[in-house]
Amino acid sequence: MAGLSFEPDSGVSNKEANEAFKKGLNKIYGWYTGGFFAFIIVLAIAEQMGLSRGAIGIVFLLATVGLYAGIGIMSRTNDAAEYYVAGRRVPAVYNGMATGADWMSAASFIGMAGTLYLTGYSGLAFIMGWTGGYCLVALFLAPYLRKFGQFTIPDFLGARYEGNLARFVGILIAILVSFVYVVAQIYGVGLITTRLTGLAFEIGIFVGLGGILVCSFMGGMRAVTWTQVAQYIILIIAYMIPVVWLSVKQTGVPIPQAIYGAQLQKVTEREAQLIADPKELEVRAIFKQRSDDLAAKLKDVPAALAADRAAAQKKVDDLKAASAPLADIQAAEKALAAVPKDEAAAKTAWTAAKAAADGRTGPLAGMPRHAQQFAGDPNGDAKAQTAYDTSRRNFLALVFCLMVGTAALPHILMRYYTTPSVKEARQSVTWSLFFIFLLYFTAPALAVLVKYEVFNVLVGTPFDKLPAWVGAWAKVDPALLSIADINKDGIFQLGEMRIGGDIIVLATPEIAGLPYVISGMVAAGGLAAALSTADGLLLTIANALSHDLYYKMIDPNAPTARRVMISKVLLLVVALAAAYVASLKMADILFLVSAAFSLAAAGFFPALVLGIFWKRATKWGAVLGMLSGVSITLYYMATTHPWLRGVFGVTGPVADYTWWGIAPISAGIFGVPLGFAVIIIVSMLTKAPNREIQELVEHVRYPNLAGAK
Repeated sequence: MAGLSFEPDSGVSNKEANEAFKKGLNKIYGWYTGGFFAFIIVLAIAEQMGLSRGAIGIVFLLATVGLYAGIGIMSRTNDAAEYYVAGRRVPAVYNGMATGADWMSAASFIGMAGTLYLTGYSGLAFIMGWTGGYCLVALFLAPYLRKFGQFTIPDFLGARYEGNLARFVGILIAILVSFVYVVAQIYGVGLITTRLTGLAFEIGIFVGLGGILVCSFMGGMRAVTWTQVAQYIILIIAYMIPVVWLSVKQTGVPIPQAIYGAQLQKVTEREAQLIADPKELEVRAIFKQRSDDLAAKLKDVPAALAADRAAAQKKVDDLKAASAPLADIQAAEKALAAVPKDEAAAKTAWTAAKAAADGRTGPLAGMPRHAQQFAGDPNGDAKAQTAYDTSRRNFLALVFCLMVGTAALPHILMRYYTTPSVKEARQSVTWSLFFIFLLYFTAPALAVLVKYEVFNVLVGTPFDKLPAWVGAWAKVDPALLSIADINKDGIFQLGEMRIGGDIIVLATPEIAGLPYVISGMVAAGGLAAALSTADGLLLTIANALSHDLYYKMIDPNAPTARRVMISKVLLLVVALAAAYVASLKMADILFLVSAAFSLAAAGFFPALVLGIFWKRATKWGAVLGMLSGVSITLYYMATTHPWLRGVFGVTGPVADYTWWGIAPISAGIFGVPLGFAVIIIVSMLTKAPNREIQELVEHVRYPNLAGAK
């Protein structure tokens, strides 16, 4: 790699310099990819020679984070254009890879296949929405935003909508969207770091945070771009190898996408067997009894709490009187301590326990049949028809929110400011779609292959012969995986396992029986996905504060070095705040990410699209449209999502706040049309933009007609 760098040669023409620069990148990343494979092979040999799992995990963590840190140090810069937009010289194919990594968040890498595993057909809304969003980016936004030439989305809003008011609203929305999104990524970093190293989750978050900060802190968009290319290579290799292995193991065919349909048919047949299995029915009946018992307690909480406390105290007293073994006495004392402290705590705990029991009373551990399109039955009774209509409505609403949100995410749109030309920005979107397609086309097959493995290999296994990965993951977090012999027969039934979608991908190598080194590689891929997206998001927040707020609004004469330093300091502060919020484990990764999409869709999409395609859109229309779209979206989430209801003190029945049965994850379905309507109406009622702005819009859309400016 001698003589190669991440800098173009400034001594030749731009075209020759760009070509030479691209060839240099090809060599760098070619050697890098070969080196990664060699690294995996060496670790696999070391594992066979006795290297422990803990050591393998630590090696993966240190090697990958060290690699990203090295790229960040090599790409360090204080130049504004380099720091904010990587000098606008990233070739289309590499910008596509960087965008793919920026896009392949913890939700895509970790949560996508897990959601498909748990929800079946309805989970395809994520793939359809997220992939379709890039078509909107290519058609409506990326090339036009590149023509405007600003550094950030708030920068564009300030230039297009005549001043700092629209810019300031854009800053607030960009920070809100990016902060919600980055919390989810840091949660994923903590989860993976914990699995690799055995550290506590809260500590793992801050250890992984070092890998996030070193790139974005040192070199801004320049360092983040070249790091994200490296991260994409790792994450796509890590994602594909276990899926291909599972495909070969089950069918002998190394193309998982090709055998997806055949394996889905086998899963469907196995589902029918499990639904009718007497042992599964026995487990479901036990959960039904638990639910009924809890419902009875909730009818008279004070009496039930007093009875539970008295019973627990009596057991402790009886054991002590009988001089029972110390372990039995300690267990009884622990059970006594676990009794809720007061009536409010009892009501909360029992309500949550009843909801969990209710979820396990249905067939397949509460999961729908994998190939079932929507819940309910369009030809059934009134209740079944309502369930079907609501399920279908939510599917379409989620697809819409994810598509429009994708086209409005500030950290993704920023990527298209880094290309040398408008043409390459358009090509870059195509490459982005291709690199994203590789993973998204594989995720449905992965979900089905894992489900086939669980249904046919795990179910029916004696508890004392369950594979080691079950116990290992249960130690990481019982909320992600827990197994208990509910009916005391010593044999594992599907209904006796509670599994979270966030571990499906990470556990796939162990489920497939692969060497642990592959598990480490997949965890490194998940870490790359979370780190790459977190880098872009933190940079978006820091740039919004330092460039758009400080430089554009507070101190336009600030020197470049000060602006970049302020951005770095703010990046550190935001990262620590996001890590703290992530450590609270407030919501699952997929909800946090999807909430960010709804907020981005409602806040930015109408203002961006109308700003590009309608020269009559005005400042006041854009400002009020963005505020109204975000406000209605936040309101709907705050009144319908369980955790947010607690935060905002909403106590009324959820049904009173729910509109047409739409889930809080799709709240943007209300914000987007409201945003469009407000911008159009207010723009028609207020003074048109000045002539210069209107000519700029004409030039961006029709450069040949408007003439060069």
